[in-house]
Amino acid sequence: MLKENISYDYLCEQHKNDKAQIDELLAIMLDVICSEKSTIRANGEELPKEVVKSTFLKLDESHIDYVLTTMKKNTTDVRNIRAYLITALYNAPKTIDSYYQAWVNYDLKGDLK
Repeated sequence: MLKENISYDYLCEQHKNDKAQIDELLAIMLDVICSEKSTIRANGEELPKEVVKSTFLKLDESHIDYVLTTMKKNTTDVRNIRAYLITALYNAPKTIDSYYQAWVNYDLKGDLK
């Protein structure tokens, strides 16, 4: 079901060099969804598992593409990559539009002068 939600085959075709990362994201999503814990840590706090699970089940290929894109641009030292990716996936639906709008604004900045 997760593979279908994120259009796994399409993503792998579009991101041929990132298949391992896509598989990692998928595995993390599955771990969280199937977790027996009552809470999942995201955004530096314990959230009800059902809230995080619901968010992960709503992710689509655009959210995974967004996480892959932002990971490539990240230059900071990430010490707990799993926690970082859980947070990135959890926040993707809430931040994707603003991220791409800021990117467009930056690209157009020179054209507006």
